[in-house]
Amino acid sequence: TILGETREGEEDEILPRKDYESLDYDRCINDPYLEVLESMNNKKSRRYEAVKWIVVFAIGVCTGLVGLFVDFFVRLFSHLKFSVVQTSVEECSEKGCLAVSLLELLGFNLTFVFLASLLVLIQPVAAGSGIPEIKCYLNGVKVPGIVRLRTLVCKALGVLFSVAGGLFVGKEGPMIHSGAIVGAGLPQFQSISLKKIQFNFPYFRSDRDKRDFVSAGAAAGVAAAFGAPIGGTLFSLEEGSSFWNQGLTWKVLFCSMAATFTLNFFRSGIQFGSWGAFQLPGLLNFGEFKCSESDKKCHLWTAVDLGFFIVMGIVGGLLGATFNCLNKRLAKYRMRNVHPKPKLVRVLESLLVSLTTTIVVFVASMVLGECRQMSSASPSGNSTLSLEEDMNSSIKTFFCPNETYNDMATLFFNPQESAILQLFHQEGTFSPVTLSLFFLLYFLLSCWTYGISVPSGLFVPLLLCGAAFGRLVANLLKSYLGLDHIYSGTFALIGAASFLGGVVRMTISLTVILIESTNEITYGLPIMIALMVAKWTGDFFNKGIYDIHVNLRGVPLLEWETEVEMDKLRASDIMEPNLTYVYPHTRIQSLVSILRTTVHHAFPVVTENRGNEREFMKGNQLISNNIKFKKSSILTRAGEQRKRSQSMKSYPSSELRNMCDEHIATEEPPEKEDMLQQMLERRYTPYPNLYPDQSPSEEWTMEERFRPLTFHGLILRSQLVTLLVRGVCYSENQSSASQPRLSYAEMAEDYPRYPDIHDLDLTLLNPRMIVDVTPYMNPSPFTVSPNTHVSQVFNLFRTMGLRHLPVVNAVGEIVGIITRHNLTHEFLQARLRQHYQTI
Repeated sequence: TILGETREGEEDEILPRKDYESLDYDRCINDPYLEVLESMNNKKSRRYEAVKWIVVFAIGVCTGLVGLFVDFFVRLFSHLKFSVVQTSVEECSEKGCLAVSLLELLGFNLTFVFLASLLVLIQPVAAGSGIPEIKCYLNGVKVPGIVRLRTLVCKALGVLFSVAGGLFVGKEGPMIHSGAIVGAGLPQFQSISLKKIQFNFPYFRSDRDKRDFVSAGAAAGVAAAFGAPIGGTLFSLEEGSSFWNQGLTWKVLFCSMAATFTLNFFRSGIQFGSWGAFQLPGLLNFGEFKCSESDKKCHLWTAVDLGFFIVMGIVGGLLGATFNCLNKRLAKYRMRNVHPKPKLVRVLESLLVSLTTTIVVFVASMVLGECRQMSSASPSGNSTLSLEEDMNSSIKTFFCPNETYNDMATLFFNPQESAILQLFHQEGTFSPVTLSLFFLLYFLLSCWTYGISVPSGLFVPLLLCGAAFGRLVANLLKSYLGLDHIYSGTFALIGAASFLGGVVRMTISLTVILIESTNEITYGLPIMIALMVAKWTGDFFNKGIYDIHVNLRGVPLLEWETEVEMDKLRASDIMEPNLTYVYPHTRIQSLVSILRTTVHHAFPVVTENRGNEREFMKGNQLISNNIKFKKSSILTRAGEQRKRSQSMKSYPSSELRNMCDEHIATEEPPEKEDMLQQMLERRYTPYPNLYPDQSPSEEWTMEERFRPLTFHGLILRSQLVTLLVRGVCYSENQSSASQPRLSYAEMAEDYPRYPDIHDLDLTLLNPRMIVDVTPYMNPSPFTVSPNTHVSQVFNLFRTMGLRHLPVVNAVGEIVGIITRHNLTHEFLQARLRQHYQTI
């Protein structure tokens, strides 16, 4: 069970205090970073901040270089394939051997797609665009292997093979995932895949810093893909992080600028041979929208056009909802019939999609394409000279006589970026029939392709499909309504935005991305209107494509806010009352049993409030409230204790070697000292030593069953396992002060992959030894009252990026715990239905 994340940089990083008893309690002790903050003087703090800026810049540069690598080889492989196929088609059109040309195209495409599928077999999380997984990670849920170096290699290589293989996928979407991986791995200066890469880098050993860098890397991926640094920053804010601050905004924007600068510098230098001339800001460039100087009636857009844009937004939302519905059904079918089977079946499915796509492209270009006069394909004077030459060179004359070209082949037998430029900037190039057929074929094949076992992006196919839709609308308005002032490129852009918005349901970030990609601020209002209308229309039917895939994976993703109706619920209605807890001083036997029989990521540290037992049975209202929350957990708690007891039967004998003996010499029990003297020497332990050895039994009285538990803090699973591995314990005849103390660096040494309890050699432990967890627990986590409204709980959980939220009553007794599973929309709906049934 995924329990979500702790507060970014809080619960996962509780600092062990070297001398817990010596803390000055009149100071703020609820900051888990107190030890680090105290140990850092101003000079170290400035150094830490300077290093963070340097690392952020390095993430942007590396993300730009990853984009350059992918773009270079995609262009290389695509140019090689199209050159061979074009020569073969031109020759075979005269000789009548088009079957040979089709076989050559199939050979290229199937080989590339097969290589992409093999890479996904090596690292399954490299499949797809990676945006749903990164969205989950930034929302606070860890997806195993999602930010590994192996994933980056398989993603970058796989996406270039997928695009070069002719699948209707894009390379821009996976750039977001690639940037996030760079952001997660680069600041660690070590790698699990390459174990020889190990640097003693003491900074950023926490989930909070790591998540900040992942946010910066994801934004850099968007900036590199579209040349939109501000849009990348907004994407990371809108779709990603659950906790944000002003300092992070500047760092993310700086990282995005660095990625855009790096990619622009190298691409412009390689393509134009003029280093330092920044002409290609991103992998996908929309070109300059400008009316022809000879056409005085032309306007980019007018007030009248806004009405058409609204209608296009509605249609785009309907088309996007249809796309999402079909893709969801396909995804469910794959989960039932493809994924349970051997992995080879996934490769065969990818090859089947590639085979079908190649045949459809070849046959449609040969049969459905329309031969049009070359003169009508002249540019409209709306582009730069290089863009004009690029569009003219991308016109295909397949299967057409001299002085004519094939409009369907011009769209299908070109890289997707070139086809988008054709739809944006060429006038009179495509017939309405060609655009309709192209849109239908591309729509269906893109929907089928997204979700197969290859790295694949969705942005560019949706933009191309939507551009064809917008261009079709412009042609119809010109032909049937006589609106000569219409600029076809604007309608193609709005169509692309409408369809993309109807599928992904992004708003602010997508608006800015498209504005930055067009370099035309006047398009801001039309794009915003189209995206808003498309989102509202699509949301009426279903969720966005990424949210759908997140839900299909069962990830507990938290929305931005809850529904107003949920305020009828309280924290006591949604919390989990069946608690698994530890004592401040707990035997190793109990800790191992708890860790091996549960999957929880954190455990409350409690003591039994024996002083309240009599008052509890007398009917004290504050204490008797416990019966409401604990009554349902009696049998569950007893069952868990019995299961743990049975699991300990195979525990090694205490006569075996004790790891703790290496650290603790046998000593005589110290003489009892005066309590005042102990407090003056700050050696007084605020928690009693409780070593319960018996499991709950049927003979227990009501007082024993409902014994109140005083809450003292939270301890993480990773911390408990680390303490066991390092032998942090003391014997019964010694004081807890004799227990070895670990520093923060020692506790975080194994980050981010702490040892697992099942890999622990139990023969090295003495089950009767005791672990004092108080120096390592978080003594003051966020807590809520049982009567707190769900909306307040949700806002606290969401804005502070919590992972566990204890529910504590008025007398400091824990009655339950809330995780992100208890705040998902489905869980809240179920509890609300139960609430109505009990009214």
